[in-house]
Amino acid sequence: MPNDIAVGLPQQRSAPSEQAAAPREHRYDIDLMRLICSATVMLGHVGAQFIHATNDNPAKGSGSYWAGHVAEAINPFAVPMYFAIAGWAVLVGAPPRDSTRMWQRVVRNTVPLFAWTAIYLVWAWLRDRNDRPMTELATDSLFGSVRPAYHLWFMYNYIPIIVLLAFAMMIRAGKRPWGLGAALFGIAVLPSVLTTLGEVTDHRMPSVAWGFGTYSVVYAVGGAMLFALPAGVVRWRWPLFVLLPLTMAGCLWYNTQIHYVIPNAHLFVGVMCVCVLLLISRVRIPEKWRPLLQKLAGAALGAYMVHVLFLEEVVAPLVSADLSGPMAGLLLVGLLITILALSFAASLLWGKLNLRRLLG
Repeated sequence: MPNDIAVGLPQQRSAPSEQAAAPREHRYDIDLMRLICSATVMLGHVGAQFIHATNDNPAKGSGSYWAGHVAEAINPFAVPMYFAIAGWAVLVGAPPRDSTRMWQRVVRNTVPLFAWTAIYLVWAWLRDRNDRPMTELATDSLFGSVRPAYHLWFMYNYIPIIVLLAFAMMIRAGKRPWGLGAALFGIAVLPSVLTTLGEVTDHRMPSVAWGFGTYSVVYAVGGAMLFALPAGVVRWRWPLFVLLPLTMAGCLWYNTQIHYVIPNAHLFVGVMCVCVLLLISRVRIPEKWRPLLQKLAGAALGAYMVHVLFLEEVVAPLVSADLSGPMAGLLLVGLLITILALSFAASLLWGKLNLRRLLG
């Protein structure tokens, strides 16, 4: 989970001209949402191991097949919610005051992205799992996510989005962020530049994942609006409790009957995201839970980064297609708890070792 989601959440010192202003509110509900998203992504990835064990075919193991797909049907809102939280952070929670601070945010997200990509590539090389030469994979990773670091794909969308939103905010404030504009221009033309180079040199060029689709921008801007709603605006939440399971059932139907995996831009996913956001936003967190919540939320990005390593080494060897429904369900829950515990423990450990800037 991106670092700048947390930027501006704690109360910060105001500039001299702003000292009379009220201190910035810390949104503990945002901390809670970050934890929910991190855990839900891990749930989906554990479930995917059960689906892969059956080759996405119920005839090869209905218990594992349905256990995996039920888990995946709960998962789709998580990545879109990351974009929503990011939009709130840049547009409402902690708008960047200048280009320097925005570049600091970019670095805070880019360094862990490439550090973990390198870790995964070396780990897969040591385990003899890379399907191509590591130098080739490393080169491709500069332009998009590669296996085994497949879960980092959204960072190549996330970073350009926060740059774009910050760029627009600064222009509105009367500033001229030339560097950010140049970076966005570079991202925009990079695919065509590589395509042209490939045609001229007759060499294979890596595909470019830097950029974003309409849906991710909509989630970011819409999420900023919904998270910024004052407490008490959403008075009736019971329809959300009815609608949310229906969207999950819709995702289950789509994944099993139409195509796996359901797109992030699908109607079912969008409605699910809105339901979860409105149910969690402005929820009051008891004071006694807040220190632990902040600590775990601070470790959420690192836990997300490392969890695929545990997924491959712990979960994959234990999952098989020939499990009954109850056994598959129990095993899935047990493996999820194990992955959560290992991932957050590892992240908390390197946090104490002051490696958060490097590893997230």
